[in-house]
Amino acid sequence: MSLTPHDTARILVEALPYIRQWAGKSVVVKLGGAAIDRDSDLALAQDVLLLRSVGVRCVLVHGGGPQVDAMLRRVGKEPEFKDGLRVTDAETLEIVRMVLVGKINRDLVATINGQAGDHPVAVGVSGEDAGLLTVTPRDPALGFVGDVTAVRAELLHRLLDDGLTPVVSTVGANPDGQPFNVNADEAARAIAVAMEAEKIVYLTAVPGLLEDPRDESTLVQRLTSTDLRGRLSHESIGKGMIPKLRACADAVDQGVGFAHIIDGRVHHSLLIELLTDHGVGTMVTRDAA
Repeated sequence: MSLTPHDTARILVEALPYIRQWAGKSVVVKLGGAAIDRDSDLALAQDVLLLRSVGVRCVLVHGGGPQVDAMLRRVGKEPEFKDGLRVTDAETLEIVRMVLVGKINRDLVATINGQAGDHPVAVGVSGEDAGLLTVTPRDPALGFVGDVTAVRAELLHRLLDDGLTPVVSTVGANPDGQPFNVNADEAARAIAVAMEAEKIVYLTAVPGLLEDPRDESTLVQRLTSTDLRGRLSHESIGKGMIPKLRACADAVDQGVGFAHIIDGRVHHSLLIELLTDHGVGTMVTRDAA
């Protein structure tokens, strides 16, 4: 069904107060590997460019777990996980860097710049670059897996000030320059906290937090960080969702205004979340003082 001119005008008027609200604010958008495909990437590129044009300072952080798994299997190596984290030996680390930094990051940057026309704005940044993400090893049993201990937020702010849109791949390094694989959900949280972002948005392959994972009508639309933490051990929460949910709770408790989990497979879900009355997915807020 096509929109009438009246419908179009109503949508634009509805977006106006949200444009005023978010103009000049930082929003960190984490794109999960399961939500990455050509059509979704094109829609996300258009969303990011539109938000940028109305003054929203977007930083895109991406994962790539399924793509890393596929590449590992191509070279005859079975992916291995422990407590939901990828066991990363030296060979796996090289493949992680190749896929995240050399493939997914470059493709996302090219897609955004392709939509930007004569004025490309996206710039790819690895967590290794200029010490953007400093990490320490998490657990010897995991190999080269690191936890973020510091973020050079000023580097991202400087890029944004120059009119650029950072696209961050989540490979960090320790103070000696040794690269480490970093969980992308946690990296996005650390970046959002360090930037004092107003929002962090997780684009996933699910509609949000569901009371019943088999029934999308049971979507939990809003809850506090305390409520969310109380649900983490519930049997209905899949292991893949736990890092995202924990990162949402941690983000708002550490100063980020709002955290969201939305379906990245739904085209323009980012615009719907930020610029309409209805929104989509699950929103996490901090507890009332």
